[in-house]
Amino acid sequence: MKKFCLITVLLFLFFQAFAQNPNVTISGFVREKGSMESLPGVHVYLGQSGIGSVTNTYGFYSVSVPKKDSVKISYSFVGYDRAEISLSATTDKKIDITLSPFTQLDEVTVLAGREGEKVSESVQMSKIEIPISQIKKIPSFFGEKDAIRVLQLMPGVQKGSEGQTGLYVRGGGPEQNLIILDDAVVYNASHLFGFFSVFNSDALKSVELTKGGFPARYGGRLSSVVEMNMKEGSKEKLHGEGGIGLLSSRLTLEGPLLKNKASFLVSARRTYVDALAGLVVQNQQKTNYSSAKPKYFFYDLNAKVNYDFGKKDKLYLSGYFGKDRYGLREKYDRHDNRSAVDWGNATATLRWNHLISNKLFVNTSLIYSRFNFNISSSDETLDSLGTVIDEAVMDYRSLIRDYSIKTDFDFYPAPGHKIRFGAQATSHRFVPSALVIRDPNYLGAIDISTAPINTVEAGAYIEDTWQPVAPLKINAGFRLSAFITQSKTYIRPEPRVSAAFKVGEDLSVKASYARMNQYVHLLSNTGMGLPTDLWVPTTDSIPPQQSNQVALGLAKDLEKQGLTVTLEGYYKKMSNIISYKEGASFIRLDGANANELDWEDNVTTGKGWSYGAEFMVQKRTGRLSGWVGYTLSWTKWQFADLNFGRTFYPRYDRRHDISVVGIFELNKRFTLSATWVYGTGNALTLPISRFSTFDNTFLLKPYSFGNVNTEYGQKNSFRAEAYHRADLAVQYHRKKGRFESTWELGVYNAYSRKNPFFYQIRQKMDPRNPNDGVNVLTRYSLFPILPSITYNFKF
Repeated sequence: MKKFCLITVLLFLFFQAFAQNPNVTISGFVREKGSMESLPGVHVYLGQSGIGSVTNTYGFYSVSVPKKDSVKISYSFVGYDRAEISLSATTDKKIDITLSPFTQLDEVTVLAGREGEKVSESVQMSKIEIPISQIKKIPSFFGEKDAIRVLQLMPGVQKGSEGQTGLYVRGGGPEQNLIILDDAVVYNASHLFGFFSVFNSDALKSVELTKGGFPARYGGRLSSVVEMNMKEGSKEKLHGEGGIGLLSSRLTLEGPLLKNKASFLVSARRTYVDALAGLVVQNQQKTNYSSAKPKYFFYDLNAKVNYDFGKKDKLYLSGYFGKDRYGLREKYDRHDNRSAVDWGNATATLRWNHLISNKLFVNTSLIYSRFNFNISSSDETLDSLGTVIDEAVMDYRSLIRDYSIKTDFDFYPAPGHKIRFGAQATSHRFVPSALVIRDPNYLGAIDISTAPINTVEAGAYIEDTWQPVAPLKINAGFRLSAFITQSKTYIRPEPRVSAAFKVGEDLSVKASYARMNQYVHLLSNTGMGLPTDLWVPTTDSIPPQQSNQVALGLAKDLEKQGLTVTLEGYYKKMSNIISYKEGASFIRLDGANANELDWEDNVTTGKGWSYGAEFMVQKRTGRLSGWVGYTLSWTKWQFADLNFGRTFYPRYDRRHDISVVGIFELNKRFTLSATWVYGTGNALTLPISRFSTFDNTFLLKPYSFGNVNTEYGQKNSFRAEAYHRADLAVQYHRKKGRFESTWELGVYNAYSRKNPFFYQIRQKMDPRNPNDGVNVLTRYSLFPILPSITYNFKF
């Protein structure tokens, strides 16, 4: 307590010292013209001095300027017209600004300074921002615009298997990505077993990916932070947008509740795969023996309301709710079998913004997040009258649920300084697995469950973005994280630092170091980020994961061409990463131990390394926009209990990864877009030999091979074929008054490449000698060329 009081006093004195400067403070909010949505990430500059600031998540900015009769301040943001004002800077002023989005014709011309902060002037490295408008123009799988799939096209981000939305960032798995929606953690970001993400782009305002050089305000994961913010809803007029595709439809409505005071947003999406499957089943030829009725659907719902109490206070309430469900019902021989798999996320965030002064802004959030997964099946035996005479039931569940409180301060003390500090505490509840079986004929009633695990995770941080001299910018910070579980408390320091030094006009050298700790783990047998994977906590015997990452790079702006060029090299070392032991399973039906399920006995910890280089050329404005990215990387793991203790490549290690993305505005009516991706094949474990052993049955059946045994070599020593694919799309736009419509024709896998999804060893008999067989490695693919058509509208 004494230490806390001392730190508080020192911080107060520190802030007071900064406050006693002779400068004038200009502060306010930046919003979008026409909707009054706040705009995060807008760059605010004082003339040509290079001194300035960036609006925070809620559009607030504050800059300190020397007292003058006249100063010029400019506001710039990607996708918006630049604004510039001149004013008398003799006293503190509050200036609110609105920026207008580019029209299609405006994008033809690239003006100096129009793109916001130059990449060579930003202290942050390993960060990517993607405008939502660009996401909606890129070719997509079945026409479903997906922010996560676009992030997969970035350097340093490896794709998973065919069609999967998992992110593998700089050697990390899907569980090592912190995915945040309005401050709430989303634990499983996939629909349809990984083929679509849960994020409806119509409801999103911003998407940012940070894969290294993490600021101190982020914690809890090793590999990346994906921060998404929902739209607030227009405060001026009712707006809507939506679309009708082959697999799903969506609708978003936003508008004022009280003009210029309160607004709302509601966005919903649902598939109709279940309805289409039902039609197929009805048209199939039915038999007296059986009838199977599969059913699958997913839906998601985003909602948000906010209220502006005046110049100093705003309140936001937002939530996300989504669910997937697959069911199968089959009837045969007086049996009625039902099985279902369902999973879903739910989040809710209540945020209060308060402007303490023109230099100090605070946001406080109350957050709820939950992910649950369930498998159930039942087998009913019926008599001749259709009455149930016997029933066997199986129900399997897993769950993770969070309650969090979080507060963040933005402090703008003087020119060249922006200080952030804050704290967060989260109460986790884990139910790693719970299995209930009722079968009176065989097992009776069995309950195999782990007891719920309750833990607390907390963290406090402070960071400062500082420009001591004109060519140098530094972001230095420190985070202290803690995790309380069972009888043990882990406390981990996390230093962070990033720096950018300008060595020439529009060219800078950047470097960063970050230590991260992760207290929640995902156990997977597939490596594909499926909902069947289990979230488990750090315990007395399972320590937190930790990574140390360094990066060095160059950043260059080619302003006349409208291009940015980045080159980065990185090295990351990971410790205490977690994996299943060979052959481990959570489900045990061995009678004596049936009521005891210790998942910790089934896992092992190890270490990993990842290193490589990333190159990217990007053009964000103009008739032709897009990027070219290339990644060269190596990832290795080592576990004492896996692969005989030898190092091996994890499944998602890829030596080379290339992505090319192009968007061309042909005219007001037509937009053409294309992507091409290439990646070295995944590392897999395949059998190296198969042999038969004979027993007494061989004497009775001389042509029997007896027991077939399989021998495996080193783990993941087989490299799959390379993955590559091209996607194409053309959009036709029409506008009449406020109503805009777009028809989009798309082609996924345009040249129908048969990319490997999995391999299987199959034995083919030699027709000339029935006693001999040949083992054949067979490749299985998922998607040939897939055309799609989507109708989108906006008003």
